[in-house]
Amino acid sequence: MSTTTIRLPEELKARVAKAAERAGTTPHGFMLEAIAARTEAQEHRDEFHSESDRRWRQFLSDGLTVEWNEMREYLLRRSRNEPAEPPVAKSFGSKR
Repeated sequence: MSTTTIRLPEELKARVAKAAERAGTTPHGFMLEAIAARTEAQEHRDEFHSESDRRWRQFLSDGLTVEWNEMREYLLRRSRNEPAEPPVAKSFGSKR
């Protein structure tokens, strides 16, 4: 494990110490958990944007999309454990 030095303003250092005590851990452990949580959140955000970009490129390539009202009805049925056929993608702007 490598060592990294973090310079904290005194006010933040005191807040971290109090928060760590309330959480039942050390300031070091508290900061490690915070860094891990923030790193994981950023990784999820990066994955979300990557998937969004991939889907946008796919849409630009084939022009297929699912109408929101159809998707909403499908998801509502699924959430109620009712039988539901997935909506069919159509060319953007096409009418039923």
